[in-house]
Amino acid sequence: MSDLSTLASKAERVSSEKFLKLVDQTILLFRKEEKTQTGRMKILGKIAKIPPEGEAIIAGDIHGDLNSLLQILETSNFSEKAQRDEDVLLMFLGDYGDRGPYSSEVYFIVLSLKTMFPGKVLLLRGNHEGPRDLLAWPHDLPAQLSLKFGDKAQTVYDRLSSLFSHLHLGVLVERKYVMLHGGVPSKAKTVMDVAYACDKHPSSSHLEEILWSDPVENIVGTYPSPRGAGMLFGKDITDRFLKMLDVQMMVRGHEPADDGYKINHDGRALTIFSRTGPPYYNQHGAYLQLDLSKEFEDAWQMRRCLKRF
Repeated sequence: MSDLSTLASKAERVSSEKFLKLVDQTILLFRKEEKTQTGRMKILGKIAKIPPEGEAIIAGDIHGDLNSLLQILETSNFSEKAQRDEDVLLMFLGDYGDRGPYSSEVYFIVLSLKTMFPGKVLLLRGNHEGPRDLLAWPHDLPAQLSLKFGDKAQTVYDRLSSLFSHLHLGVLVERKYVMLHGGVPSKAKTVMDVAYACDKHPSSSHLEEILWSDPVENIVGTYPSPRGAGMLFGKDITDRFLKMLDVQMMVRGHEPADDGYKINHDGRALTIFSRTGPPYYNQHGAYLQLDLSKEFEDAWQMRRCLKRF
């Protein structure tokens, strides 16, 4: 816990200059990953492809909840495992900031972990890291950065926003899972539609649906989402998407869940939500600690890998 305490202390005291330097270092790492392969990870556009080996620690939405983030890192022992060069990946499904008071601290810790263990940390893009025309509202981050960094806040915000375009849209665990933030791009025909969804936005709905959509029961196809962006999608859309990618299940974030998780579409869609407290008031947060080599028939079986807090 001492390393985490030190990192948390640095996050609380970080200056705008050090924060900007960290953002720039992370952007350079992403650019390097886009050009070269990092360890066992292969990059296709904005998709990271990994083999079904080793351990994955998978966290959903954090939304500026520093306590939940530190609890996940402490109980999963990620830093210790990474320092010992164990076969472990830490994966975040997006939505690091907004809705909680410690957005800058959360970003600082997550980006620090990425720079410390670049091949072992995967950062996905959520709707709160979306392009300007798809951002969630209210968008608290500018005000939080202003409280933290004063007259340097706009510079920090602009630089952080430029980082968002480098975040992955999905992770493919070969023949097993697809991880993304929101939902299925319902009109996608190949994996390339996911990998290059950012390039096709806004003429295509792929990016909007990946960041914003939600699975629901008892509908066929899609239906406009009450969120005002993305779609509600039925089991048939999930089944077609998983078949296209040659995987068995989808792991996603985006939706608050009272128990920290929920399961849809006959166990083929697992939602995890990794923060607690207001404004969501869910009873529990959860994250996955998953042996990627193990076989699960559905998300109901995978529940034993969920760590609730």
